[in-house]
Amino acid sequence: MPLIPEEPQIHESAQGPRATPASGRTAQTPRPVPGPRPAAPSRPGHPGPLRPAPPVQRTPRDVAAKPAPSGPAAGAAAPVTPQIQLIPASVEGALDAAEEAVDLLLDSGRAPGDVLVITTGDQHPWATHELSFGEASYWAQHDAGDDVFYTDAAIAARAASRPVVVVAVNGGPEAAAVSALSLAHSRAGALLIVCGDPQRINSVLGAGV
Repeated sequence: MPLIPEEPQIHESAQGPRATPASGRTAQTPRPVPGPRPAAPSRPGHPGPLRPAPPVQRTPRDVAAKPAPSGPAAGAAAPVTPQIQLIPASVEGALDAAEEAVDLLLDSGRAPGDVLVITTGDQHPWATHELSFGEASYWAQHDAGDDVFYTDAAIAARAASRPVVVVAVNGGPEAAAVSALSLAHSRAGALLIVCGDPQRINSVLGAGV
């Protein structure tokens, strides 16, 4: 597509000598030209009144100077998929395994507020204790984000995302395990740790969690 001449070229021609029109009229009173006449400025010996190029003529030049990026849209973020770690444990030992995983995370430098723990069966003792003071106080601690937060599959949907989510498959119906693992997968920003029976966990994870 031909490019429109740059503006400096138009200004340079405006600064040059102005030839007297063949009609004898002075340059100060040019004959009005109805509508845009692109051929008039290029006529030999008669530059005529110079006009700035209309926006519709500058648009192709601007587009040529700044080509649109090709390929995927710039800034489109790829969906985040957390790393999944499985810690084998019995139903009775799943909660203890989750506690050990939390201790290792904190020892490795993770901040307590980075960790969310979800149980599928009995609640963690901390959650049971804090809920005894009322749900408002319990969720206020979650919103503060200062410490490890423990919840269970029945109410975990209210929990916000955290970098690390630990799931203790410590009982409960199959639906609770499916719900907890699906929710944990969506809430984990970087790491999902699942403690429980490997066969049961893999069957749930293989179902599209």
